Amino acid sequence: MSAAETDAADTPAPTRAWYLRLMRDPSALVAALFLLAVCVVAVAAPVLSPHDPFASSRSVMVPPVWAETGSWTHPLGTDGQGRDILSRIFWGTRLTLVIGLVSVGIGGFLGSLLGLLAAFRPGLDPWVMRLVDVMLSFPAILLGLALVAVLGPGAGPVIVALAIATVPDCARIARSIAVSVMNQEYIEAGRALGLPARQLFLRYLLRNCVSSIMIFISLRFGQVILIGAALSFLGLGARPPTAELGMMAAQGRDFLLFAPHIAVIPSVMIFLIVLTANVLGDALRDVLDPRLRS
Repeated sequence: MSAAETDAADTPAPTRAWYLRLMRDPSALVAALFLLAVCVVAVAAPVLSPHDPFASSRSVMVPPVWAETGSWTHPLGTDGQGRDILSRIFWGTRLTLVIGLVSVGIGGFLGSLLGLLAAFRPGLDPWVMRLVDVMLSFPAILLGLALVAVLGPGAGPVIVALAIATVPDCARIARSIAVSVMNQEYIEAGRALGLPARQLFLRYLLRNCVSSIMIFISLRFGQVILIGAALSFLGLGARPPTAELGMMAAQGRDFLLFAPHIAVIPSVMIFLIVLTANVLGDALRDVLDPRLRS
C-alpha cells in the first residue's frame, strides 16, 4: 500500500485515466449512463415535462399506458388529483437529486475536513472524535424530526439533517485513512525537509486520501437518497404540491388496491437511483483503491 500511495503522490492525476478503467466494467458503465440520463432529465425537467406537474385535472387515477385503459396523453397515468405522474417524476427526481447531492456535498466536505485535521493535528483528535461520537448518537430520522419541529417541514430542514448525519461517518472514515497515510515514510521525509504544514496537508495527506474519501461519499449518496425519501414519506420533507419521490410514494399509499401505479412508479425510481449509485460506488472502489489494484 505504501508503494501505491507513493506513486499516487508523484503521478499527475490526468495520467492515471481511472475513468477508462471504470468504463471497462459493464455494470459500472450502465449505472453511469443511467445516472447521467437521470441527471439530464432532472435538469431539463421544465422542458421535458409534457404537462404542468402541479395542475390538477378531472382525469383522476388514469392508469399507465401499458394498462388496457391507459392513454398516451398520460404515459405513466395520473394521481389522485389528476396530476400527470410522468411530469411529477421529472420534477420529483430533480428535487430528490438536489437533496442528495447538497447533503452529501456539505456533509462530506465538513466530515472529511474534520477527520483529516484530527489525523494531521493529534492534539485535535480527542476533541474531534468525541464530537463525532455525540453526532452519531442522533439518528438521521430523529434529527429530521427535531429540525422540522424547530424550522418547520420542508426540503431545507431535510438537507440540514442529512448533511449533519453524513458528517460523523465521513469524519471517521477520513480519519482512519489519514492516520495510515500519516505513518508513511514520505510524510516523515517531508517533515525532515522542513516542508510547511500547508504543503504537507494538501500535497501529501489530502492527495493520498481523496480517492478513498470519494469512494465512501459515492456509496453514501445512495444511503442519503434513501433516508431523504423516507423522511419525505413520513411527511417531514417537501410540502405539497411540490413533487418529491418519497412524498409521491406516500401520497399513493391510499390507492394501492385500485391504483398501485401512483405509489409504485416513484418507489421504483428511488430503487433504481439508489441501486445504480451503489453499483457505481462499488466500481469506483475497485478502480481507485490502490490495495485492490495491486
